[in-house]
Amino acid sequence: MTATPDRYLSSAEIRNRFLAHFEARGHTVVPSASLLLDDPNLLFVNAGMVPFKPYFLGQETPPYPRAASVQKCIRTPDIEEVGKTTRHGTFFEMCGNFSFGDYFKEGAIELAWELVTRPQADGGFGLDESILYPSVLDGDDEAIALWKKVTGLSDDRIVRLPPKENYWSMGVPGPGGPCSEILIDRGPEFGADRDWDAGDRYLEFWNLVFMQDELSAVRSKSDFDIAGQLPKKNIDTGMGLERVAYLLQGKSNMYEIDVVFPVIEKTMALTGKAYGAAYDDDVRFRVVADHVRSSMMLIGDGVTPGNEGRGYVLRRLLRRAVRNVRLLGYDDPALPELLPVSRDRMGESYPELHADWDRIAQVAFAEEEAFRKTLQAGTQIFDLAAGEVKRSGAATIPGQKAFALHDTYGFPIDLTLEMAAEAGLQVDEEGFRQLMAEQRERAKADARAKKGQHADTGVYRGILDEHGPTEWLAYETLETESRALAVLQTGAPVRSLAEGEVGEVVLDRTPFYAESGGQVADAGVIEFDGGRLEVLDVQRPVRGLVVHQVRVVEGELAVSTAAATRGLHAKVDPEWRTGARQAHSGTHIVHAALREVLGPTALQSGSYNRPGYLRLDFGWLNSLSPEQVHQIEEVSNHALRADLPVGWQYMTLGEARDWGALALFGETYDDQKVRVVEIGGPWSRELCGGTHVDHSSQVGTIVVTGESSVGSGNRRIEALTGVEGFAYLARERDVVSQLTSMLKTQPDDLVGRVGDLVERLRQAEKEMERIRMAQLLAAGGDLAARAVDVNGVKLVTHRVDGAAAADVRTLALDVRGRLPGDAPGVVVVIGAVDGKVSVVAALNDAAQARGLSANDMVRTVAPYVDGRGGGKADVAQGGGTDSSRIDEALAAVSAAVAQA
Repeated sequence: MTATPDRYLSSAEIRNRFLAHFEARGHTVVPSASLLLDDPNLLFVNAGMVPFKPYFLGQETPPYPRAASVQKCIRTPDIEEVGKTTRHGTFFEMCGNFSFGDYFKEGAIELAWELVTRPQADGGFGLDESILYPSVLDGDDEAIALWKKVTGLSDDRIVRLPPKENYWSMGVPGPGGPCSEILIDRGPEFGADRDWDAGDRYLEFWNLVFMQDELSAVRSKSDFDIAGQLPKKNIDTGMGLERVAYLLQGKSNMYEIDVVFPVIEKTMALTGKAYGAAYDDDVRFRVVADHVRSSMMLIGDGVTPGNEGRGYVLRRLLRRAVRNVRLLGYDDPALPELLPVSRDRMGESYPELHADWDRIAQVAFAEEEAFRKTLQAGTQIFDLAAGEVKRSGAATIPGQKAFALHDTYGFPIDLTLEMAAEAGLQVDEEGFRQLMAEQRERAKADARAKKGQHADTGVYRGILDEHGPTEWLAYETLETESRALAVLQTGAPVRSLAEGEVGEVVLDRTPFYAESGGQVADAGVIEFDGGRLEVLDVQRPVRGLVVHQVRVVEGELAVSTAAATRGLHAKVDPEWRTGARQAHSGTHIVHAALREVLGPTALQSGSYNRPGYLRLDFGWLNSLSPEQVHQIEEVSNHALRADLPVGWQYMTLGEARDWGALALFGETYDDQKVRVVEIGGPWSRELCGGTHVDHSSQVGTIVVTGESSVGSGNRRIEALTGVEGFAYLARERDVVSQLTSMLKTQPDDLVGRVGDLVERLRQAEKEMERIRMAQLLAAGGDLAARAVDVNGVKLVTHRVDGAAAADVRTLALDVRGRLPGDAPGVVVVIGAVDGKVSVVAALNDAAQARGLSANDMVRTVAPYVDGRGGGKADVAQGGGTDSSRIDEALAAVSAAVAQA
């Protein structure tokens, strides 16, 4: 009793049929948002409804009554479990249809059932009604009646499930509502009849959320308080594309569908192993296929490997993929073989993967190479840990050691277990898992602490609902006559702000630029009769509302009377705005110059600009040479000299992309209206909402002041613009002037003159070192000549103050070489400098034949100098921190030789 589709449908065709079905029924098709949506609660978009959250939360007004999308999603709570089940992966695509106060339960049920059961020849999925079971929240009699009405199914085909399974909320106070799922019976080979908990037997592939309740408290999935009904009832549905694909492609799990399995096939070809032959190998094949795809999609959306946040997740995915290929028996670089396979399969739905392939490949391949080196280094660290365990007589590597290998060095736990077994050791897995659980709990606690941030916007939403959006005039003017709509302090409305107090003011209109797109907010003042406010910051807590953080410099701002809220004069500091415009346009120019010098894969990943200063982060693996930095600066300033026109216009997101405009990774854009800023026509076109100069020459100058790393695969360029840039050059000129005067040379000869001085200093230091070593070695001859005979052994013990470890070793070996070779010889030299003690023992062959050891000599000294050390029988060395007992230590050496 399994799904028997009329014909094979590719993943791309399933996606197209879903969108076409809903578009034909009045839905606006919304392109997938980036995986890096700006949401304080999420690292990645993890559900299809996430881009629509502001509409469901009432923070923003939806621009359409109904929508449909196929959203890229990443879920990584339990990466270690990937591949062990056949239904869950880290990357997936969620098909969803959404209603914002338009249709409700009956409409959602009709739309879903029609698409699922309509014959494939008519554009549907053609699933057999006889094996489909709708589920509802137990007690939702309305949904039960509607399912019967729409589908004609009997009552026993409607599955009642508890709130834990069929009630949805965001985990915080806000909207919630009962769910209704469509389940498909895959047959008795997957579980018992009517065992609804057997997820593989009755597989849920479409979830309909009836968002109707306002929740006042949420304690768990099944424990919450319903305050009442939402004023507008919404629909949020999610259909897993991968699940529908393996149902319609006649496969048993998501790893065998058309966009995933080719990676497994390529892995089989590389490793010579067969998928389906052994469970452990099958898990590894699935991990490789899943993680290769997920990593590619993350890099495509601008993530680069790192040690925290999104970068850390990507690094884990890439390294787990590489590690599992190695466990399958392939030791050569794997990603150059596997990543193109995934690109070719996913590229039909995401053509940007082909367009941006060079950058994606560069990031992924470099991370694999780095991990190969990590494996080599981690192996050495493991060997040290295993050696310590064996020397202690134990047989188990502590969980803390295994966790450090995993967390600090990126060494996979499965590799630690494998190598421990080979060394005849065990690993404290329970201790390791406990530390991993504590780490995960800390991460979850951080996420829980962030949840509740939506509530902070409630007061702003209320102001927006009451007064409408702010008339924002930052592009048109620097001054406005305004009216105060609200005054707040610590997020709550207040009646007044006294002199010296800091609070927030919402105006009906404003000339102030609100911080966004990397550009800081404008500075300025708001004046009123008898008072003045200093504007400290300007933000948009909800779309459409501009909020000013202010300090009362003079007077008192009161809103107790209507008159008090009028007569406000808002003024942007014109010098501040000029500097901000120069810096923001300068950022665009540097970005264009960067791409001209390095190539199109050098894409901006972040920026920050304030008056006179800009920094631009971009994806690049290697540091830039001084020549490249100079070229970028030169190209930028040539663009300024060319006096390129700067303009902007509004268009749809699709038109902007067709026009070649660059979008910043992770930013969210309105699909219907974006602002494109261009400098010099196609030379620089970017989506941007910032303020800009009118011609490139108005930037003044661009002076690159630094280039540095800001994490693996990311570089940063910093530069000064305008007056600040000229001031920097003036300071540099003053330094040059002082040096030329001091060295009595011309500016053009300054570098050569300083180079000559540095070389002369280097030669002088080398000569001083030569003299010092000659004196040290001269002492060696005298020490060898004064060797004392102790029990038939020529013994030299010597203390040399002011000598570091290298000098102590040189002296000890020199003295040993001067002793006669036919008699046992032992040399122990102890040096001390800046409180650090260095010990070197050197023995000749005859002394070793006598049974003496340099190791023993160092161990004899160690307790006296509060140190440790070791080495071989002929030469050993150590160190310590107590120089007060060096003479006692040398005497102890003499005693030890006497007793040998």
